[in-house]
Amino acid sequence: MVATITLQQGSICVIDYRCATAPDEKPYTELHGDHSISYVRKGTFGYSLRGQTHELVAGSVLVGHPGDEFMCTHDHHICGDECLAFHMTPEIVETIDDKADIWRLGGLPPLPELMVIGELAQGAAEGRNDIGLDEIGLIFASRFVNIATGHKRRTQSAPARDRRRAVEAAMWMDAHSDTEIDLDSAAKEAGLSPFHFLRLFSNVLGVTPHQYLVRSRLRHAARLLGQDTRPITDIAFDVGFGDLSNFVRTFHRAAGVSPRAFRQAAKGDRKILQERLTPPFVR
Repeated sequence: MVATITLQQGSICVIDYRCATAPDEKPYTELHGDHSISYVRKGTFGYSLRGQTHELVAGSVLVGHPGDEFMCTHDHHICGDECLAFHMTPEIVETIDDKADIWRLGGLPPLPELMVIGELAQGAAEGRNDIGLDEIGLIFASRFVNIATGHKRRTQSAPARDRRRAVEAAMWMDAHSDTEIDLDSAAKEAGLSPFHFLRLFSNVLGVTPHQYLVRSRLRHAARLLGQDTRPITDIAFDVGFGDLSNFVRTFHRAAGVSPRAFRQAAKGDRKILQERLTPPFVR
């Protein structure tokens, strides 16, 4: 088993698990150390605990409860199995729903409501979208709880106090967007738990905190690219991107052109943007 930590912060830890155990290898007992929910993105394996066995395939969900012993079997192993797991602290679980019977379901079959979130999470882990990995983990866990309990949260209009909190948090994030900001730190600044902050911010402003942070950095970068002569690498780091390739990929996804082409357009080469923004003439 190869376990790679993709994200580690106060309330949540995201781990990429890749197992190549063969059917003839003897399974062994393991122990869940915390609450976890894992998206099976590839392969198949058996998940046995408390006298029950769940056959998990791609799209299934593995649920872990602290203190539970379990065993994974690979009787139908073909090409290995892979999971993206979200491990959460008791405090964050309590804000979502800490009913023990929910977190002891063991496993869920492939359900469309969870599969689409799982694929979004995988995309976030690979940098293919601008959703925060911690945010999508909480969304994944919340959707799991809603399905497990049969309860759907109703969207309610936020009171003026909460709307002000969301706006003030956005202003703070924009002012500090060149620094490292995660969901925990932004929630602490707003005086809320990460889960409640994520829900409030998204409800009021229509984007998640991480999406707002990324777009704020892109806005600052676009301004600098149009008026600054410094190297693109320097601009990327100055606005808060810690990796040049991530900046180039994210900027291209947003603008439709590379940062270099955008800079050329800002200097007078309008054709670059017109080719991407102007619809073709139809006779």
